[in-house]
Amino acid sequence: MRSILIVMSVMTWLAAKPMDLFGDHPSGANWETVGGDRGCQRYSTLSQINRENVDQLEVAWVYRTGELDRERKKTIECTPLVIDGVMYLSTGHLRVVALNAETGEQLWEFDPFANHTAAGPLASGGVNRGLAWWSDQKPDGERRILHGTSDGRLFSIDARTGQLDPKFGNGGIKDLREDFEEDLSKMAYGPTSAPAICGDIVFLGVSNGEGPNIAAPGDIRAFDVRTGRQLWRFHTVPRPGEKGHETWEGDSWKYRGGANAWGGLSVDVERNLVFAGLGSAAFDFYGGDRHGENLYANSTVALDASSGELKWHFQTLRHDLWDHDLPVYPNLVTVTHEGKRIPAVAQVTKTGFVYLFDRESGEPLFEIEERPVPQSDVPGEQASPTQPIPVKPPPFSVQHFDKSNVTDIAEANREYVLKELQKIRTGPAFSPPSLQGTVVTPGFHGGANWSGASFDPETGILYVNSNNVPNVMTLVESPPGAKYKYGHRGYKQIRDQEGYPGIKPPWGVLTAIDLNQGEFAWQVPLGEYEELTERGIPQTGTETFGGTIVTAGGLVFIGGTKDEKFRAFDKSTGEVLWESQLPAGGYATPSTYEVNGRQYVVIAAGGAGKLGTRAGDAFVVFALPEGGN
Repeated sequence: MRSILIVMSVMTWLAAKPMDLFGDHPSGANWETVGGDRGCQRYSTLSQINRENVDQLEVAWVYRTGELDRERKKTIECTPLVIDGVMYLSTGHLRVVALNAETGEQLWEFDPFANHTAAGPLASGGVNRGLAWWSDQKPDGERRILHGTSDGRLFSIDARTGQLDPKFGNGGIKDLREDFEEDLSKMAYGPTSAPAICGDIVFLGVSNGEGPNIAAPGDIRAFDVRTGRQLWRFHTVPRPGEKGHETWEGDSWKYRGGANAWGGLSVDVERNLVFAGLGSAAFDFYGGDRHGENLYANSTVALDASSGELKWHFQTLRHDLWDHDLPVYPNLVTVTHEGKRIPAVAQVTKTGFVYLFDRESGEPLFEIEERPVPQSDVPGEQASPTQPIPVKPPPFSVQHFDKSNVTDIAEANREYVLKELQKIRTGPAFSPPSLQGTVVTPGFHGGANWSGASFDPETGILYVNSNNVPNVMTLVESPPGAKYKYGHRGYKQIRDQEGYPGIKPPWGVLTAIDLNQGEFAWQVPLGEYEELTERGIPQTGTETFGGTIVTAGGLVFIGGTKDEKFRAFDKSTGEVLWESQLPAGGYATPSTYEVNGRQYVVIAAGGAGKLGTRAGDAFVVFALPEGGN
């Protein structure tokens, strides 16, 4: 009876709310996609919270998922959507919850594992970075939340009631494995980032296997948002007869994992285009069984939203041997070059670069050079002799690691790392993995990662957080009888005897990049180890997971750091104007919105994850004191 009353009250409350007609524009009162707008600028026109008053921010309300008592503690990477005063979020255990965005009152919840059997193994540990919203744009029409889960299902949920849409898929659920020729039932396959919407089509990138074994395809897919019927599927590893197939020697294209848009998608509604950054081809660290450039792995691609036809592509890294995926959707931006306003695509990378393309043609807006890179001596491997490196902007992450830039936080730490480096190969970026062990710089976490970048259309400045924490990759011969030639010794980071990164700080940075000029506006350390500060060591920054948003109030908001703080920076100078200690690490991208004339900022504080800090279960919402703005 209580659930019926909740549903009735929610329907009445939502019916009184004005309808928002979405387009490709900066976020205002609503935060309509995980990227703020369809093109994922992550920019808000709200300015009630600004440089002058941000230091007055206080906690307005907190929502706790109640999942800390579960056996497995999962991080929360969700960016909440806020539509007409309702917040929609996904929890660490993949539940969908609708809240009153002004008060935090729960309106409904949906559990994909209650009365619904998982479709298969969870991809990427079952993480989820958010939801998509669709409406038929009629005042009293249909509104849906699209929820993709990493076990391989897509749910269509009534945004008013939390009930499944019976017209979609099988009773509201689309089994994402059912349209394949291959049997994917035992393979990891499913979305980990939010779906994207253009018109009445929902688009999905997925996470899939990246090891040396047979894996599910990483194809980009499109579905009818009303029925769940698959409309098209773009083969990210081209089949015989398709453009790019020649970049895979022999039958190496078959059953190939990776090459997937696991970081999500962006959409140009006006041009009817979908954009993706694709991951590396499996196996991540040995390509002796996939000789060639391996299109469309590590490529930015532009697809026709209606047909899936490839409009253009650019491969930022050939024959990847470093797990240097394009980890995030491209940002759709507008820049000024030679006095002209140009719609563009900005792709940040794990390798620490920004590639900037004309949105319609795919032509680079800054020169890209073919530069020679180190070659492999692993039997059977054929590394690419060159890699395409943009002349501008400069790299935002360190591009080499050797004795010249070993940690300097203390002499004992430095000596420890120098001894460790004597056992392995050091050198520049793109040094291939080896049987001895080779430094990988930037590391497997970037550079940039799934947290991506935000863009300020007022100034043409892109804001990206990145990591400077090298890894070492050591290949090992597979045991007799294995179906693959090499495995590896694990994802080892190079650290000192105290556990700090072995490279000279800063280990995490926030960079403002002027895309009009191709130059840095500023770069500052991001995050702090307080115990090192107390020892008199300048701010080192920390690894980060979770990205930026930028506002018309002159602010860049970001959590993400290992010190579990949420910060606001002056977007013009990089000065920290405000910070707040979260109940757990904010390893997610925030969002901002307005309800009844009051601006709020929300971030998930789920902790745990790859930084290994304490787990949390909170979504923390901040605002200025009532009556104080």
